[in-house]
Amino acid sequence: MKQSLLRVYDVHYKKLMIFSFLILLACILSLGIGYARTGDLFKQGVSLKGGITMTIPVNQQVNIASLQEQLISKNPQADISVREIAEGGRTQALIIEAADITTQSLEESIKEAGIQLVSGQYSSETMGSTLGQQFFKQTLKAVLLAFIAMSIVVFITFRSIIPSSFVVLAAASDIVSTLAVVNLLDMRLSTAGIAAFLMLIGYSVDTDILLTTRVLKRKNEGGTIFQRTVQAMRTGVFMTLTALAASIIGLLFTQSDTIKQIMLIITIGLIFDLIYTWFQNAGILRWYLERQEHGKV
Repeated sequence: MKQSLLRVYDVHYKKLMIFSFLILLACILSLGIGYARTGDLFKQGVSLKGGITMTIPVNQQVNIASLQEQLISKNPQADISVREIAEGGRTQALIIEAADITTQSLEESIKEAGIQLVSGQYSSETMGSTLGQQFFKQTLKAVLLAFIAMSIVVFITFRSIIPSSFVVLAAASDIVSTLAVVNLLDMRLSTAGIAAFLMLIGYSVDTDILLTTRVLKRKNEGGTIFQRTVQAMRTGVFMTLTALAASIIGLLFTQSDTIKQIMLIITIGLIFDLIYTWFQNAGILRWYLERQEHGKV
């Protein structure tokens, strides 16, 4: 079975490469449609756009979706989301994030929905929209600078524009596709989510560097381009699966919404990393080197 899969990978690498580009195109279209509808590339949490965050302890089981619908129906102009803190399968507290609404109006709506608000037993934090936008701009700038710095290091390492561009393309494809899935899941990105994307830049580029180094810089060790690719794959896939196992465990067992968001983004990104490293980058790199050997580039 292993040999059959390798044979398919060897013979149909161009089709697999095209398949990866079709996935990327679909993700770009998804982001474009979302941007045309909302004017934003992704939904921002209160920590990025400003608003109210309330943490309310509860002693009863709460239907989160129903509560959110009630709050939105009473305040249609507001942007409201409800999450829970659970332990042992039981809801311990509610986290309500809301923008474009006053604290008093939100508290009244919560009480009307049947949730008790006892003075001194719940917390309420407010971040101004101006401060939230500053955080948003700073985090986007951090992601952009991190990506630029990564690209510079890649170009310095390989000292060849075309193969280095393949590495950068694979990393960019991973980020774009992960963001598209995050939007489809209707996730509101917080500052923790942006941090996860920063981590993903490193995760997505390491296997691409491993592949390019093994294929491009170790020609003297012998073997065909495909054989060197398979050697790199044995190490690279194991690296990704190890990180994927850790992120899935973190996603399944943590009770923190912040950690869940980080783990979910990394899990999605690592799955895409397998596609874009071993279908897209490996395919383009092999196609480029084979044409180079035949004097066509």
